[in-house]
Parts: sequence; structure tokens; C-alpha cells
Amino acid sequence: MVGDASLSNKAKACFLSAAGALILFAAWSASTWHREPFRINDDPPFSNAPGAFGSCPSEVQQLLRWGSDSSTSNRICCHNSRYAERAGYWLTTSFLAAQREPARASAEITFYDSVTGLPLFVAPRGRSWHDFIAESRAHGWPSFRDAEVVWSNVRVVSGGETVSVNGTHLGHNLPDGSGNRYCINIVCVAGSTAGSVGSASP
Repeated sequence: MVGDASLSNKAKACFLSAAGALILFAAWSASTWHREPFRINDDPPFSNAPGAFGSCPSEVQQLLRWGSDSSTSNRICCHNSRYAERAGYWLTTSFLAAQREPARASAEITFYDSVTGLPLFVAPRGRSWHDFIAESRAHGWPSFRDAEVVWSNVRVVSGGETVSVNGTHLGHNLPDGSGNRYCINIVCVAGSTAGSVGSASP
């Protein structure tokens, strides 16, 4: 009888342990799905079919903002879905000098698709310029939050890859304790607005 009771207690303990694991998994799954900032069924269609130039409809604009390199941009943004410009590359461009405080202290900056000129990100929003730059410096790439994404023109696809609706690879979503964080290649968001292609002004 003692052996039977011991076996019964072990079975109960195993059941409770398994049930606890399932509850934790369900909670983790719910929090993970909650991070997704868009609903696929409500968004305009996105196609990841090959474009005329890799995944893009064309090559990148000839003159990119902040002195960003067009050959690097073509390689990273149109012929790639996994890799990135080197960490800290954005600091070697003229971005910080062109957007230097205090002239930009309270202004938002729009980042445009390097291929199509569509607006993709607007920053800083919901935080200071200092916080935006500090986070970007810490991670090695411009880092955007949900409030700074132009969701009509941006999608997050399998594996967290972040792309424009026209197929331009932008970077990846790498969530942290503060929520979604979009780690973005500056060469892919250094375009000029569609109405001013050909100008590389800040």
C-alpha cells in the first residue's frame, strides 16, 4: 500500500509539473504574439516575390542621404534577407552632423526607402532625440520603436525580418524588455522622398 501511495504521489507531482509548464508556455506565447504590432488581414497586400532587382523593384537611388554608399545599399537592401551593414556604419555617415542638436532637438526626422522613396520611419517619437541616438549607438544600428514605424509602408515577416511593402530589406525586429525594437540598416532608409528623387539633401 505504501508503494502504491508513493507512486500515486509521484504521478500527481509529474502531472502538476507538466500542467505548470503548459501554463508558462501559454503565457509566453500570448506575450510573444501580443508584441506583433499589425494585423495581416487589415494591411495592404505585401509580396515577397522576386522584384526586377533582387527583392526590389529597381536599384537604389543614385544619391542617398548622409553619404550612404549605394553599392552597399544595393547589396544589403535588395539582394539579402539575413545580413546587415557593419555595426556602427551609420556613425561613419554624415547623419549625426546633418541632424545635429540643437537645430534638430525637437524635430522629427523622416527616413525614406532607399529604392522607392516611401516614408518608413519617423523619429524620434514618444522619446527624446538623445534617447533615440543613445539606443542606436548602444546597438550599432538605428533602432526604432513601434510608434516610429510608418505601418502603411512597413511589414515584419517570418523570423522578424523587416521590409518595405515594395520588398526592400530594412533590418530585423529584435524585441527587448521595452517591446519591439527595429534594428535598421541606414543604407536602406537613406532615400529621398518620392517627389524629390535625385536630391541627397539631409
